[in-house]
Amino acid sequence: MAENTVLCAASAYEQKYYLNPAFEKMPESVKKELQIISVLFVEEIGGRFIMEFDENAVLRFRTEALDSDYNYDDIGASLMIKEIRKNRMQLLSEVSLFYRVMILGQPLEEAASFFDPEEE
Repeated sequence: MAENTVLCAASAYEQKYYLNPAFEKMPESVKKELQIISVLFVEEIGGRFIMEFDENAVLRFRTEALDSDYNYDDIGASLMIKEIRKNRMQLLSEVSLFYRVMILGQPLEEAASFFDPEEE
């Protein structure tokens, strides 16, 4: 089974943001938006927030919290993820297209036909 490819992640515990170096060639504006989304998520919800591509090249959002983190808002996390998917559909589409073309090497026409913002 193939491992997921992390796009970016943020942690409320370490107060750090990570962008996978494989995505450094994305436009600066896109990288900045991903950072804003991730950092705001952990500031509001807590825990860790990870954006990653699964083995089918579908962009997934994952959250984690320490067992001892009683401030983590599990319900808020689900609601915020739905809001991100709704309000950032164009950005997520562009990031998915970048991944399929630049990282996986798919032809542009093939890659453009795969994105479904309602997945997950």
